[in-house]
Amino acid sequence: MTKLVKVLLIVFTFVISEIQAQEFQGIATYKTQRKLDIKLDSTKVGGMQDEIMAMLKKQFEKTYLLTFNKEESSYKEDESLAPPSVGRNAVMIMSMGGSGELYKNIKTQRYVKQSDLFGKTFLVQDSLKTLSWDLQSDTKNIGTYTCFKATLEREVVSDLDGSKEMQTVTAWYTPQIPVSNGPEEFQGLPGLILELSYDSQIILCSKISLNPSKQIVIKQPTNGKSVTQSEFDAIMAKKMKEMESQYRHNKDGDHSFTIEIGN
Repeated sequence: MTKLVKVLLIVFTFVISEIQAQEFQGIATYKTQRKLDIKLDSTKVGGMQDEIMAMLKKQFEKTYLLTFNKEESSYKEDESLAPPSVGRNAVMIMSMGGSGELYKNIKTQRYVKQSDLFGKTFLVQDSLKTLSWDLQSDTKNIGTYTCFKATLEREVVSDLDGSKEMQTVTAWYTPQIPVSNGPEEFQGLPGLILELSYDSQIILCSKISLNPSKQIVIKQPTNGKSVTQSEFDAIMAKKMKEMESQYRHNKDGDHSFTIEIGN
């Protein structure tokens, strides 16, 4: 018997026993971290190196809540812990395609993502991608849950120059919570994803509340201009080019600029 067959049998046993036990709904808390390898030119940032690095670190160390049932989920930053954006630099970082709220419907294979781009709100609505996960035999415990490893190779496009490259995503999922979902746009595994890593990004589940006494209601976001993912990507690429052009134009003088998005 191959390792993969063994993994599938174990996962199947977990799923059947847990499905028989209860219907799942809950809230999973995730914390994000990113290793920063950035070299700042002291001649351009003056004595602000420490301030800029601390600001960047805060942008990548956040807490998110995944509210889920077996068919739907809502993934967004925990507003009670979100620090206010202070200063022009912080506003610029947040304006370049904010994380917003991500609604996924596993049954209909659709998603709706509310994203802010340079002061304008968009509703990105499209189909969930079919992710070709490679299930592996490695296991580890995250809290009280037994997790299995899965990896994914995907092509990603750089927001800065539009170049394409391959990215390896590693997930640890638990069939003890038989919900085919996880943080960000990742799903499609036979259990809830409790840990994700790609490039220098790590997303780790720190807390799970299952079947709370109060019924969970999941609603998709409705505010914003409706676009497809490809349309939103095109708008993002256009605005990035405009930003680069204006920066080059002003590089010998004031580095400030304004970008407006029409209706």
